[in-house]
Amino acid sequence: MGTEIVMIHEVPFPPQIITSKPLSLLGQGITDIEIHFLQVKFTAIGVYLDPSDVKTHLDKWKGKTGKDLAGDDDFFDALASGEIEKVIRVVVIKEIKGAQYGVQLENSVRDRLAAEDKYEEEEETELEKVVGFFQSKYFKTHSIITYRFSAKDGICEIGFETEGKEEDKLKVENANVVGMMQKWYLSGSRGVSPSTIVSLADSLSVVLT
Repeated sequence: MGTEIVMIHEVPFPPQIITSKPLSLLGQGITDIEIHFLQVKFTAIGVYLDPSDVKTHLDKWKGKTGKDLAGDDDFFDALASGEIEKVIRVVVIKEIKGAQYGVQLENSVRDRLAAEDKYEEEEETELEKVVGFFQSKYFKTHSIITYRFSAKDGICEIGFETEGKEEDKLKVENANVVGMMQKWYLSGSRGVSPSTIVSLADSLSVVLT
C-alpha cells in the first residue's frame, strides 16, 4: 500500500481512507470556471472506493477503455446507485460562503429528484436540513467537506472541518436525497466536475481489466 500523499492541483490528499475497510483514491479532479480566459478553481475532489467492490458491482463494463467509460452515463449511474461504499473528499481552493455551496447542491439535487418524480415532502425536509448545515459555515481555503456514503442503507454522513476545528457532522438518511447527492459528483456527463469523471473512468477501466 502506498502511503505517499497525492497532490491534486497543489492540494494534498491521502492515498487511502479507512472507513469500515480501506478505500483507495481512484478519482481526482476539480470544480472550476473560466472567466475572461482565466481558469478559476473552486475545489479539489478525491473519490475513494474499494477496487474489489468495483469489480463485483461493475463487472459488465470489464475491458472498456477509460474513454468508453467517461462517455457512458449508464456506467456512472451504476457506480452512483451501486451498493458500494464511497467517500468523496472535497477541499476548498477558493473561499466561498457555505450558503453558496449549499444552494448549488440544493438546486442540483432538487432538479434531479423532480425529473424522476421523487421530490416529495420528506425529500424537501431532508434537503433543507443539508442546506441548513452549510448555511452558517464559511468555506475558507483548505476547508474539507467529506461525504461518506454507506454501501447499503442509503445513508450519508457529511463532515465539515476548517482550521483545525473539530469536524462538524450531519447524517442524511433519506435514500432519494443521498442518491442524488452522489450523482451530483458521479453522474457522468451531468456531474459537477468533468475532470473527476475522466480520472475515475481511467482508473476504473484499469481496475476492471
